[in-house]
Amino acid sequence: MCLDEKKVSISNFLCKQSVAGYIFILPFIIGFLVFTIIPMISSLYLSFTDYSILGSPKWVGLKNYAKMFTKDSKYLKSLKVTFFYAFASVPLKLLMALVVAMIMTKKTKLTGIYRAVYYLPSIIGGSVAVAVMWKQLFSSSGVINSVLQALGLDVTISWIGNPKTAIWVLILLSVWQFGSSMLIFLAGLKQIPKSYYEAARVDGASAAKSFFKITLPLLTPTIFFNLVMQMINGFMVFNSGYIITGGKPLNSTLFYALYLYEKAFTDYDMGYACAMAWVLLIIVSIITGLVFYSSKHWVYYESER
Repeated sequence: MCLDEKKVSISNFLCKQSVAGYIFILPFIIGFLVFTIIPMISSLYLSFTDYSILGSPKWVGLKNYAKMFTKDSKYLKSLKVTFFYAFASVPLKLLMALVVAMIMTKKTKLTGIYRAVYYLPSIIGGSVAVAVMWKQLFSSSGVINSVLQALGLDVTISWIGNPKTAIWVLILLSVWQFGSSMLIFLAGLKQIPKSYYEAARVDGASAAKSFFKITLPLLTPTIFFNLVMQMINGFMVFNSGYIITGGKPLNSTLFYALYLYEKAFTDYDMGYACAMAWVLLIIVSIITGLVFYSSKHWVYYESER
């Protein structure tokens, strides 16, 4: 009798709406703790140690953090390269995505195919195959130089072997992967009522004035979202620098994440690499916070009128 009562009480407890919800999200909670929170805590501890993976960690306090900004010129170079890449590639990518999205708003029979074609680079752009292809395109004997030579230009430069042009090759690859931002812009453009444009035409507004007075203000929440996401991705870039240039020439494409990888898995200085990871987290958090803070001055929400 007592056993049956216990079964009933357990059954009633599990059938409660709040308890059932926690049971359903339990796999996520376990995964979040095991694969995110615990590794982050471990990484924070290791950032204050001298740890080479092969031995036991030794507490060194703030030595790793002090070394970054005082003794490691290569670290400062990677920071400079990453900042330049992020602040150059993100605006260009968003501009390209917006232009293509506005073109795609015009309905044709092949609109669906066009969207798929433009979105495809975002899916495969980070793959090894595309990186290898990009490397061949911009080599001294690649397709780009062949086309330029066919136009009568005597060009034999290796675009990925020149410290002045290598970073721009990777920026161009990033801009080429504008598909995801384009689809988000396209969804935002479709939310703008057509009656606004009709009223503007009646008042004699030009297409340019309609864009700056209607499209751009109403699209600022979408621009804000894309800006935040792409800025974060810009600081986390790794594949293109690792596969195409390897951080060379003369460390001109030594991205932050690439240098972190080298310290962790080439030099086996895992403690220093963990410290680098936390500094990157702080940098990205500060920049994201600044973007959020500035949003109240330029992002227009129609619900707040």
